[in-house]
Formats: sequence, C-alpha cells, structure tokens
Amino acid sequence: QVQLVESGGGLVQPGGSLRLSCAASGIIFSIYTMGWYRQAPGKQRELVATITSGGSTRVIDSGKGRFSISRDNAKKLTYLQMNSLKPEDTAVYYCNAAYGSGSSWGQGTQVTVSS
Repeated sequence: QVQLVESGGGLVQPGGSLRLSCAASGIIFSIYTMGWYRQAPGKQRELVATITSGGSTRVIDSGKGRFSISRDNAKKLTYLQMNSLKPEDTAVYYCNAAYGSGSSWGQGTQVTVSS
C-alpha cells in the first residue's frame, strides 16, 4: 500500500528556513504528481506546491519566491524548501501523491514560525 512519511518540520524564527521531505513507498513514484498541502488551525487545507512526473512545478502565490518543490525519483523523495518563513506559514504540512483518480496522504509534519 501507499505510504508517505513527512519529516523536517519544527519551530523556526520568522525569516528562517526549513526543508521538508516526503519519503514514498508502495508506488511507482516517478509517474505520480507529488504535492505539499498545509492546514492551519481553523482553516481549510490548501495547496502549497506541486510537481508533476515531468518536473513541472506550481507554487501557491503567497509562496512564490520563497518556496520551491523538487523531487528525487531514484530515492522516491519529494522536498519542499521554504525560505523567509512568516508566522502565517504556521501549519501542519501534508505530502500528497496523486495519479489518475487516486490520491494518498501522509500523516503531516508541524511547522511553527514564531519568535
């Protein structure tokens, strides 16, 4: 079965950086569109960034210039590099793997941006 395991979250000061990682297993990783979503307390889950099997990327408007997504097909890893973090980036970040009508989620990793 599909398993997605996120890591790299934590507490960081405003202006700091974090790199989230998502390790995938149980899928033919290279054909999946991989994504990062986040959910802040009291808010709906929102898309942060996606990367297709061909390497095309998309980043949420509030993250442009600060966030980047990448993937390593050989290692079945997806990364979210987050720079210049702001308190409003505080949320649980979830990894997603999508192919056709199927979609799988990781358990999430907490990112807290606070001084």
